[in-house]
Formats: sequence, structure tokens, C-alpha cells
Amino acid sequence: MNGLETLSILRHELVRQLLRHEPPVPSPLDISPWLAMALLQKAIRRGHRQFALQAAATLLRQSHEGFWRRCAVIAFEDVGVADLDTVSLVIASLGGKTLRAKIGGEWLVASLLVERLVSARKCRSADDLLMIADRHPAYERARLALTYGTIPELLAFVRSDAPLPKRALALWYGVGTDRCPSPQLRTRKGLPQIVFDDLCEAGHPHTLVEVAREGFRRTGQVLCPLVVLLASLKPEQPMLIEDDDFPPETTCGALPGWALDVYSREGQHALRRLLGRDCKTTHWVRQHVPSAQRIKFLGNILFAVEGGLLRNHYRWPVADELRRSWEIECQGPHCNDATEIIGLLRRDIPLLNEERQHV
Repeated sequence: MNGLETLSILRHELVRQLLRHEPPVPSPLDISPWLAMALLQKAIRRGHRQFALQAAATLLRQSHEGFWRRCAVIAFEDVGVADLDTVSLVIASLGGKTLRAKIGGEWLVASLLVERLVSARKCRSADDLLMIADRHPAYERARLALTYGTIPELLAFVRSDAPLPKRALALWYGVGTDRCPSPQLRTRKGLPQIVFDDLCEAGHPHTLVEVAREGFRRTGQVLCPLVVLLASLKPEQPMLIEDDDFPPETTCGALPGWALDVYSREGQHALRRLLGRDCKTTHWVRQHVPSAQRIKFLGNILFAVEGGLLRNHYRWPVADELRRSWEIECQGPHCNDATEIIGLLRRDIPLLNEERQHV
């Protein structure tokens, strides 16, 4: 079955679900598109339907194409192998305004997909694997050596029994670091068509490969083929499905405090205010991290403490180890083991929430 046939079947399934869907009345918020994107993604991770729908309505009004691309990224980044049917439906919707107009319109399709993403089981293993391949100090040599591999050599490495992060790096170079760049990787063009064809030939499910191929074509995200790689390792049943342990929450006007992260001006301002306070988190950061890097560093730690947490978390051994390795071992040269600072910031979240209320 080729890609066009796969997408046609998935779009028929999307239409079938739309016929049973009653969309809520859209209620956009008066916030920036950057805040709306953060709210959308974190509300989906946390299973907050109303916040997710409000963020979706906001983005459709302010950043129409940005909304659809963000949904595709969320599907691969936050849902991933835990619910491949939902990932497939999201990708089926990316045929443009004309397609969505024919099957019910922008808001009907958007509200259905957001509700599916909110209720889906979640697994962030693809993003954790991406971060490890990109940042873990143990793979510094591999990041250089694989740069010079030919496409056949890279594909053979992907099929090998090498450590998973090295296989992920080979896959990344294979699809090209020109479309999905990183400061840690040399820029080179890839051959994504050949890479996805090889994933099919290697025995990965063709439907999943075609969904990932279309996702990559639309977003340029290496997360898409990484989901294919991880799906082959996932056991039939998870160890368990549970909610992560969320720290205390607060509200900032119409928004939850957790929407204010390092990727928005308001979130950076709150982190800057926290660094001006007398608390254990601030003392640790001042002692270990140069001043110019403190906001970015603290933002990454905040993601581990709060921003990347999941409701309906699909747990399995490989994914758990990837999460642990990213959180603890990939926080930069000033932090070989992030266990202590993660614990300190988690205890100081109420102080950060106080500062969020001022911005």
C-alpha cells in the first residue's frame, strides 16, 4: 500500500469520526500565539480539555498554519507510540484548508483532533530519544563519526543492534540535519525518501511508515521516523498507565501557571524573578551555572519538573530509561547529574508560582 492509499483510508476514518462529533463553541483567549502554543501543548499533556480547546481557538485565529503544524508535532512528540491511531488521524487532517472545508471546516476538525489528543495515552519517548542523541555526553563521538557516513552505511547502522541513541543519530543524519538542525550536529542533506523506503523494507508496519513519512514532509521533524523506530521495541502491553506526579498549580489571570515556560517572554520573566529570590534553587544555579546561561538552564530543569509531565502516561521499560537519561544526564556541561537541582526546583515551584502571578 502506497502513501496516497494510506492517507485516503485514514481520511475516510477521520470523516467517519467527524460525523459523530459535536464541536464546542470556540472561545479564544486574548494572549500571544507563543503563549497559546505553550498552553495547547501542555494542556494536552495534562489532559485539560477546556484549556486545550481555548488555545486551539486562539491559534486558529492568530496563527492558522502554526496550529496545524503544532498539532502534528504534539502527536509525534507527546502521544507517539502510545496511541498510533490518534497520530494517524492528526496527520490525515493536514491536507490543507480545501480538504478540511470539504469534511466539515476548520473548527470541526480542529476540535475533534484536540479532544482526541487530550484523551489519548501519552508517551514522550521519541522526544527523550531525540534529546539524548543530541545532547548526551556519551554520544559525542558518534555525533561526529556518523556525520560522514553514506546513506547505505547509515541505514545499515539503523538496522543494527547498536545502542538506541546511536541508531537514532544515524536515522537523523539519514533524513538530513538541514531540515531538522541542531547546534551539536553538522549540517548535511539527507535522502528522506530512501530512508522511509528502507524502514518499510526493514519490516516496520507500512501504514506507520507512511504516516511518519507524511508527518516528516509536513513538519521536517526527526521525531516522525523515531516513532517508527521505537514502535518496533514497544511491548504489546505497557507496564502501567498512570498520571505523573504534578507539582502545585496556580492561576495567572485566565491562564494556568504551567503555561508560562521558558519559550515565552512572560515565562522567562518569571524565571528571572525567581533567580532574584533567596531560595535553594537560586543558590544552586548561581553556584554552578554562568549568569548568561541561567535562564535557559533553569527552563530546561523546569521542563523536567513540570512542563513535560503527562496524564495518562503509557509506561514501558525503554521509555522509562530514556526519560531518566534525558532528565538526569543531559542538562549540559555544568550539571553531570541533575537529580539535586530537579528536587530543589520541585520544592520551590510555589515560589515560582508567586512570581508567575506578577507577570
